[in-house]
Amino acid sequence: QVQIVESGGGPVQPGGSLRLSCAVSGMIFSFYDMAWYRQAPGKQRELVAVITRSDHTNYADAVKGRFTISRDNAKNTVSLQMNSLKYEDAAVYYCTTGNNYWGKGTLVTVSS
Repeated sequence: QVQIVESGGGPVQPGGSLRLSCAVSGMIFSFYDMAWYRQAPGKQRELVAVITRSDHTNYADAVKGRFTISRDNAKNTVSLQMNSLKYEDAAVYYCTTGNNYWGKGTLVTVSS
């Protein structure tokens, strides 16, 4: 059974940083691309960042230069380092696998 568990969300001030982590079990992690999505209240879920099985990365324009996605195949984890956070980054962040398994999300709030 595939399990996806996100962690690391919480409150942060504008300009601050957070690191989200996603632990994956029940599948051969290294075989799959991984991605982070987010959904803000009243908005559609949107892609934030992708990392392929060969470590190529791609980012939404809104987060380029501020967010970094990485993976550790030995630990079956994928992380999202978020710097210079803005109010508009506030959302529930979801980790998803290339074979379409999703975590329950972790909430990021940005406020002063």
